[in-house]
Parts: sequence; structure tokens; C-alpha cells
Amino acid sequence: QVQLVESGGGLVQPGGSLRLSCACSGFTFNMNRMYWFRQPPGKGLEWVSSISFGGLDTQYTNSVKGRFTISRDNAKKELYLQMNSLRSEDTATYYCAKDEKGYFRGQGTQVTVSS
Repeated sequence: QVQLVESGGGLVQPGGSLRLSCACSGFTFNMNRMYWFRQPPGKGLEWVSSISFGGLDTQYTNSVKGRFTISRDNAKKELYLQMNSLRSEDTATYYCAKDEKGYFRGQGTQVTVSS
């Protein structure tokens, strides 16, 4: 069955960095555009970034442009999100997903940005 398992979250100070990973199985990873979503406390799910199956096309929501970088390793079936210059408003549960609505997503990893 489809499985997406995120890891790499944690507590970080403002201005710090984290790298999220997502291990995928149960579907043809290298034929799927992949997505990162996040859900801040008390708010809805929001799209963060996406990457084409070959990795050449990447997209970002405006608030993370220039700070976050999405990448993938098709051989390992893994998706990544490098997050730099983190801000308190980046605090959220982060999910990787295989569809543009986020319906097929993992259990999430918590990112807390706080001093």
C-alpha cells in the first residue's frame, strides 16, 4: 500500500535550519510529482512546495521562496525539504504528499520555530 513517512522535524531557533525527509513506497515514485504541505496550529492545510518527477521543475509558495529548497532522490524514493532562515510562522506539522490536494500524505513531522 501507499506509504509516506516524514522525519527530520524538531525544535529550532528563529534563523535556524532543518532538513525534512520523506520515505515513500507502494507507488511509482519516479513517475509522481511530489508535494510538501504544512498545517500550522489551529489552521488548515497549506501547500508549501512541489517538484516534478524528474526534479527539474520546482514550485514554492511565496512565503518560503528563497528559504526552502525541495529535492528528491528517485533511486532512494525519498523527498526532501531543506528549510533555512526559519521563522516563527513556519511552525507547523509538515506533510509530504503524492497528490496536489494532499489527500495521500504521511503522518507528518512537527516543526517548531521558537526561541
